[in-house]
Formats: sequence, C-alpha cells, structure tokens
Amino acid sequence: MTVNEEKRNLDLGGHVGFDSLPDQLVSKSVAQGFCFNILCVGETGIGKSTMMNTLFNTMFENEEASHYERDVQLRPETYELRESNVNLKLTVVQTVGFGDQINKEDSFKPILDYIDTQFEKYLEEELKIKRSLFNYHDTRIHICLYFIAPNGHSLKSLDLVTMKKLDSKVNIIPIIAKSDTVNRSELDKLKIKIMSELVSNGVQIYQFPTEDEAVAEINSSMNTHLPFAVVGSVDDVKVGNKLVKARMYPWGSVQVENESHCDFVKLREMLLRVNMEDLREQTHARHYELYRRCKLEEMGFKDTGPDSQSFSLQETYEAKRKEFLVELQRKEEEMRQMFVNKVKETEAELKEKEKELHERFEQLKRMHQEEKKNLEEKRRELEEEINAFSRRKVAAETLMGQALQGCSHQRSKQSKRNALCQKKH
Repeated sequence: MTVNEEKRNLDLGGHVGFDSLPDQLVSKSVAQGFCFNILCVGETGIGKSTMMNTLFNTMFENEEASHYERDVQLRPETYELRESNVNLKLTVVQTVGFGDQINKEDSFKPILDYIDTQFEKYLEEELKIKRSLFNYHDTRIHICLYFIAPNGHSLKSLDLVTMKKLDSKVNIIPIIAKSDTVNRSELDKLKIKIMSELVSNGVQIYQFPTEDEAVAEINSSMNTHLPFAVVGSVDDVKVGNKLVKARMYPWGSVQVENESHCDFVKLREMLLRVNMEDLREQTHARHYELYRRCKLEEMGFKDTGPDSQSFSLQETYEAKRKEFLVELQRKEEEMRQMFVNKVKETEAELKEKEKELHERFEQLKRMHQEEKKNLEEKRRELEEEINAFSRRKVAAETLMGQALQGCSHQRSKQSKRNALCQKKH
C-alpha cells in the first residue's frame, strides 16, 4: 500500500456487535475496581490529613505527628471506598516530619526512595515467570499533592529542591494550604510568584490534558488557576438554610465548597472527576516507563544491536551472565589477594608482637635474677647477723653465769664468817 493510497472502508451488511466493546470494558473495570494512590508532601501541621478527609468526605484514621521527628518517614494507609457501585482502593501516603529537621538537605531522599521502591515492586511483578498483574495491588504513586505554606512571598528552597527532584518521578499538583489566612490580592500575587519560580527553575508540574475535546476547555481553564488555593474542613456549619463544610471565624465563615472563597472544588473536580484516569495513565506510561527503561538498560537489555537487528534475549542473558561471572571472578581474586595481604600483615604484626613479648620476657627474667641475687645476699647478711647475735648471746650468758657463780661464792664465805663471829661471842 502506498502512502497516498486511501484506506478502504467497508460497510457492514448488518449488526455485528463489537460496538458494545466499550460497555464490556466498563463492566469489567467496574467489577475489578480501581486503585488510586496519593502522596501528600508538606510540613507538619499544614493540613494534609484534613484536606484528605475533606476531599473524600470521610474521616480517615490518622496519627497526629509531632514536630520532633529525627528524619522524614513515609506512612502509607490504604482504605476501601465505595461510591455508587464503583470500588476504589485508596492509598494515602503521608510524609511525617517533612521540614522539621534543622538540616533539611536530605529531606527529599526518603520520598524518592519510597517512589522508586513502588516502581521496583511493580517491575519485579512484571518480570516474574508467573505474573498476577490482573489482581496485583498497584502501589505506584499516581499524584503528589505538594502543600505550600501560605506565609511568605515565594517558595522556600526546600520546596523548590524537593519538587525538582520529584517531577520526573511523579505527577505534581502544587496547592497553597490554609489559603484563608491570606487576603485575595496577596493570594493572587503569591500564585503568580510561585508559578514564575517553578518555570524559572525548570520544575515540571502536572498539566491537565487538553487533547480530549470533551475536557479540553475545562482543563485549559484550570491550568491557569494553578496552584490551587485550598481550605480544608470536616465541620458542618449552618449557612442560611443548609449545612455546608466551612471554617468559622469571629468575622464570619470560609465555605470550603464556595468557589469564591477557595479553589477546593476546582481541585476535587480536576483530581477525582475529570483527570483521575489520566493521572494513572501518566504514571504508567511516563514515569514508570522511564524508570523501567533505565532499570533494564542497567541490566544490559537493549532494543537493537549494533547492526540494527533485533536482539536475542538469550544472547543478552548469556552476555550479561558472562560479564557477571568475569566481574565476580575479578572480585574474588581481589578479595583473595586482599585476604593474603591481610594474613601477611597479621603474621608480621604477630611476629613483631612475639618479638616484643620475648624481649619483655628476657627483661623480666634478668630483673628476676637480679632481685633473686639481691635477696640471696640479704639472706646471707641476715644469717651472719643472726650467727653473730647468737655468739654474743652465748658469751653474754656465759659471763652472766660466771658473775652469778662468783656472787654466790662470796655470799657463802660471808655466811661462814658471820657464823664464826656468833660462836666467838
């Protein structure tokens, strides 16, 4: 068929029935149910949980976070919702402790790691021999609602850095939280300033698609309202003769669903009613596909060879396996050589220690011999002193005995003389 040749049209002779295919797809999708995963990024206390409760008109169970988290933690919670006859498995991922640290340099890393982990889980399921993608719980993040604080006149450095890191991983919709704290003129200026900074820093936020004629007009209009300035509330307030979601103040009330008060209705329409399926498709066809391509290229897969021929999966596997074995052998050789060197170093250290111990032993041995010699000399001196003392003692006892004997002899003579004198008288 040439390029200029027109396509041939065939007229059906009667009803065939493939016009019911869209109805079949709808019925099957409704029976299977849908999943939608929202990542809420923003500082603690900015109103992320309240916004989710307001957005889905329910009360999710959320644990209140403190301002003293040491690092950023991602806390996913999955809920089963039902509206009419449509089931939705909703996963809300909260960034606990975001922006609370003194050093915020690495605050975005846990968020990136979490998004990549969900991509990796889906890729692992795709690469399995026995896959179950039909009933697989898809946890890939479909939309990131980035909550911007209303105080200040521009984006913080943390906001710019985080959104720049995330824009290639996930669809981002920036929203100004608690917009009722800013008057209308300042809010309009803040919106313009935020969009200007995003463009000048090359941050790619999610743009509502305008290819479909059915939603082109409303999406084009809504693209001009970004970022949405929203207010969240789960409190019912009586205004006139009806109850509405609103926030009460001494000067009046801010109605959540009043478009003249905030952009909550615009966010809900764009996020849930009009573009939810496009967000899911963008996640799969753009962000996940980019991750998948980079991951497979790292694994050595490619679409065409050097000769522009289609590649063989077996050849690619064998080549990658061969490279892996060569690399493994090289690393084993390096580890073996490292082990040998370590053993040699250890042996040298042990020999040096042995030499030091031997020298220390010889030194102690000499000291012991010298001390023993000194003790022997002292012992001999002490024995000599004892012998001399014994001799002196014996001599002293002898002299004392002689002296006592002389005294007794003299007493005997004196007694005899006294007796003679008494006889004479």
